[in-house]
Amino acid sequence: MIREYSNVQKIEGPLIFLKGIKEAKYGEIIEITLSDKEKRKGKIIKIERDIIVAQVFEGTSGMSTENLSIRFTGSPFEIKVSKNVLGRIFNGGGKPIDGGGEIYVGKNLNINGRPINPVSRKYPKDYIQTGVSSIDILTTLIRGQKLPIFSGNGMPHKELAAQIVAQAKLSNQTDVKFAVVFAAIGVTKDDAAYFRNHFEESGTIDNVVMFANYADDPVVERFSAPRCALTVAEYLAFEEDMHILVVMTDLTSYCEALREISSAREEVPSRKGYPGYLYSDLASLYERAGMLKNKIGSITFLPILTMPNDDISHPIPDLTGYITEGQIVLSRDLTNNNINPPVNILPSLSRLMKDGIGEGYTRKDHPDVANQLFSSYSKVTDIRALAQIIGEDDLSETDQLYMEFGRQFEQKFLKQSNIENRTIDESLNLSWEMLRILPKIELDRLNDEIINEYY
Repeated sequence: MIREYSNVQKIEGPLIFLKGIKEAKYGEIIEITLSDKEKRKGKIIKIERDIIVAQVFEGTSGMSTENLSIRFTGSPFEIKVSKNVLGRIFNGGGKPIDGGGEIYVGKNLNINGRPINPVSRKYPKDYIQTGVSSIDILTTLIRGQKLPIFSGNGMPHKELAAQIVAQAKLSNQTDVKFAVVFAAIGVTKDDAAYFRNHFEESGTIDNVVMFANYADDPVVERFSAPRCALTVAEYLAFEEDMHILVVMTDLTSYCEALREISSAREEVPSRKGYPGYLYSDLASLYERAGMLKNKIGSITFLPILTMPNDDISHPIPDLTGYITEGQIVLSRDLTNNNINPPVNILPSLSRLMKDGIGEGYTRKDHPDVANQLFSSYSKVTDIRALAQIIGEDDLSETDQLYMEFGRQFEQKFLKQSNIENRTIDESLNLSWEMLRILPKIELDRLNDEIINEYY
């Protein structure tokens, strides 16, 4: 039996507190009717004895404890999904905002999906080509992987996200179904318009499902945006046998909303004021990506987060690193030198790339070339430090070649237009162009066979 209640105890931020209700369920959706008959929705997020705490999706502005009517629906937060979501744009609550009308045909799915059971997982193999050389060659994105991008405020992660969405494709296979689910969390309307225009101009909009949560939307909507996106991804991957790339920006906005709600709930804070369950909450998102043994489709997750004060030890990137299989780190110094995308390859890694590159996947020289580029660029940083002390003119001839290699590597390999889409072969050929700057004797990560064939 559906009942209505009016015993609201207090309203605090986006939360309402109710007392004396015994039949509520955690995660249940409630309908709130105001005195002027306006209706809003909320979700139960805490039950403690006879006290119930609920988040109001549209915010609590204009609400009073005196004239509210609360109706418990008995249902969780669900959205309707089908293949018709491709090419559509939704808000953080799963409502269409592109003028295309509601989705009427499909399945109603609970957005609070469960992480994939480790026993059911299939080991990720094969790569996804992003068209960005620094990612494809040195931190290769593997199908079914979770690979976050660590950025900072003011750095061009927005442009990188749009470029990856527009250019991503599954290796060289043309007979597979591939799509992108993109979620913009806590972004300005200008940024959301930038993403939409970029997808339309690149011709990929029909293959993208976009969720846009604006900075001025209720903070509660930032909780549902990533879960709606992952629910759509799960349906397309495991019901429609598609390979899905999920790109989210910015996960930091999600975590800030989590901290705000935790504070309103008067929970004991942990590191830097974030709730103690930040790790498990992030894991509940990240672990929904992967591949299943008995399913054809896959979900590859590429979350983007900004590190406050560029601090990689901050709780958000720190905990993310424990859950995911590597990271791509953007560099402030490269950004200041006008090298975009500013991928800092030395702290970046993809733990699964060894199983998705090489002969049969990309090219047989790929693993060795990647190792050699890492090794050579690492030496460049040491020689640059030495040059600052003694001057570049006093360096040995070999060290000066390394300095030239570093300049060419940054200007030709790392630096790339945000509409330039390089294939794996083009990026590998460019890698060899860089390595030819160095004498053969310095290429100690390459065997003679590879050097003779490609040098």
